[in-house]
Amino acid sequence: MHEIFPIASGVVLALMIWRFAAPRLRLPALVVLSFVFGFLASLISGELALSWAFPWIDTALVLLAAGATVAVMSARRRIGTVPRSK
Repeated sequence: MHEIFPIASGVVLALMIWRFAAPRLRLPALVVLSFVFGFLASLISGELALSWAFPWIDTALVLLAAGATVAVMSARRRIGTVPRSK
């Protein structure tokens, strides 16, 4: 149940970055914000009180969800179902 927030935030983060960030800033923004949301997920779930290893795990979950979302969006753009961003 504690993995819902990191996965959902990774998907939303990727969609927001895809829509609003310049193409050259997408990867750095994704990495930095994944660390922020990973730490926030550990804080919200209370895992941070148990160990400092949990933010790394939650950050990896955010990055994996965001990467999968970007891959799906790229594939959809290639076949022409999603308009190109600015």
